[in-house]
Amino acid sequence: MFGLPVYYYVIAALVILFFLSGIRFIPNNRIGVIEKRFTTKGSVKSGFIAMNGEAGYQPRILRGGLHYLMPIQYVVHMMPLVTISQGKIGYVFARDGKQLDPAQVLASNATVTDFQDVESFLKNGGQRGPQRRILREGTYAFNLVQFIVITEERIYTLSLSKEEGDTIRGMAQVIAERGGFRPVVIKDTDDTIGVVTVHDGPSLSQGEIIAPVVGDEPAQTDTYHNKFQDADNFLRAGGLRGRQLQVLVEGTYYVNRLFGTIEMIQKTIIEVGNVGVVVSYTGETGADLSGSEYRHGELASKGNRGIWNEPLLPGKYAFNTYAGKVISVPTTNFILKWIRADFGAHKFDENLTEVSLITKDAFEPSLPLSVVVHIDYQKAPLVIQRFGDVKKLVEQTLDPMVSAYFKNVGQTRTLIQLLQDRSAIQQQSSLEMKEKFEHYNLELEEVLIGTPSSPENDTQIETILNQLRSRQVAAEQVETYGQQEKASVKERELKEAQSRAQMQTRLTEAELNINIQTDQGKAEYQRSLQQAQQIRALAEAEAEKIARIGIAQALATEEQVRAYGGPQFQVTQQVLNRFADAIQSSGVDVVPRVVVGGNNAEGGGSTSSNVMEGLLTMLLSDRFGALQNDSAQSKRSPEADALREQIRKDMEKKK
Repeated sequence: MFGLPVYYYVIAALVILFFLSGIRFIPNNRIGVIEKRFTTKGSVKSGFIAMNGEAGYQPRILRGGLHYLMPIQYVVHMMPLVTISQGKIGYVFARDGKQLDPAQVLASNATVTDFQDVESFLKNGGQRGPQRRILREGTYAFNLVQFIVITEERIYTLSLSKEEGDTIRGMAQVIAERGGFRPVVIKDTDDTIGVVTVHDGPSLSQGEIIAPVVGDEPAQTDTYHNKFQDADNFLRAGGLRGRQLQVLVEGTYYVNRLFGTIEMIQKTIIEVGNVGVVVSYTGETGADLSGSEYRHGELASKGNRGIWNEPLLPGKYAFNTYAGKVISVPTTNFILKWIRADFGAHKFDENLTEVSLITKDAFEPSLPLSVVVHIDYQKAPLVIQRFGDVKKLVEQTLDPMVSAYFKNVGQTRTLIQLLQDRSAIQQQSSLEMKEKFEHYNLELEEVLIGTPSSPENDTQIETILNQLRSRQVAAEQVETYGQQEKASVKERELKEAQSRAQMQTRLTEAELNINIQTDQGKAEYQRSLQQAQQIRALAEAEAEKIARIGIAQALATEEQVRAYGGPQFQVTQQVLNRFADAIQSSGVDVVPRVVVGGNNAEGGGSTSSNVMEGLLTMLLSDRFGALQNDSAQSKRSPEADALREQIRKDMEKKK
């Protein structure tokens, strides 16, 4: 065996390597697109994918793992998996399949359930070109030779030619311009709606401007195509190409932008105090609902073509303004002003000016007017049907009618009468013009007339007005003087009455003062009598008191005299008392502080001390003499006893 030539071993090794080269490893995040280079069956006769084993690109792909293919016969192209991000949309373009019909824009996917099975796609009638079905978020194992997937991030494809690459990039740019890689999101806070324009399917009939709603009932439209998100069901249910009557409201919608584009418009808002009269451009022609007597046009029921007989009440509406228009009509009172450069809030009267008059006395004043008007909300469609809108009604009908009426009024009155009779003219015009306004389905509330003014550079009216003012001032002055005269008389009468009242007050006060003084004199007299009696009583009592005190003192003195030795002792006692008081007040020592013996010649004592010694000696000698006589005078005198008895009796009488 080992004796074989070396080239045999080389050939054997090459054969082994040849067969081993047929092994293919595909990572799990990749796919393998198979291309067969040759076969006994020849090349593909029709189409692009080799469905019957011919040479060319095969419908099946290799997934992750080990695979064995005949070397040289097959080439495996490694391609990535297709990934669609969360909240994004992917678009599919098929290279092979049935051709599109002449009216088709996108390939139908009615019989195709899965783009990942190329063989099933082609056998079930899948069409080539851009597909109606879109890809939602996820990861897909697509044969990127059969399908080209366009996402916002990249284009997944096995490039075959530069021209095809340019076409695919152009398609991606169109999708990006339409915002097609993201869903349509309509927020309720934006007060917007989406108007859909379908770019595929049968065209509209001649004369139609908007495609009708698919389905007989609103609930069926969602079943048919789920708000344009299922293109095949939409077309199968009879949907037409073009702008759609049905709109998208708040929500999120995954719509193929190659199938239908979305335009955002504002909701129709009817403010409070207004109604919306609908003028529909689409729908069937229904019966006239305005009545046989109304010959100014026809009214249609809701949903039909024409002016709807039922207006939209205040609120928000998802109304497709491409299918009609909504004319706002005020239902509250509004003012029309025939005044230059002054107009109401609705601006219906912005082109109105003052009414030019010619009075009976040939003056030409300009009369400013204001008219308060009301429109019944149920009659608003009749007004729009007849005049188109309220502003045309004002300018083409009300302006000439009102101007002609007041021109006629001005010709029957002079300028002064026009000024003086303003209130009567205003009231009369309100009554007479009410019927005229009702003829136009309007309700006249009130007519307000301003002050006539003269034309520019004309002073005649001003002269008349000045004369009228002067006349009125004179009349007012006469009236003022008369009133002042009456006031003077009244003032004089008032002052006389006030003087009488003041004099009467003084008389009353004087009379009251007299009465008061009389009463005070009487009171003083009585008081003086009482005081006299009191004084007399006090005097008697005082005299009696003094008398009794005197008697008592006399008796006491007598008793003292008798007790202390008679009158001589009494005198002595008084002298001693006063002597003691004198000593106390003078501060002389009774006992000398320094005693010096000897006579006066020797300076042994003072003169005052000698006097005091002599006085004390005399008093003491008298006291001793009086004591010797006590026994002789111990008996009381009969006079004293008689006086004591008299006092005792008087005291008993008092009690």
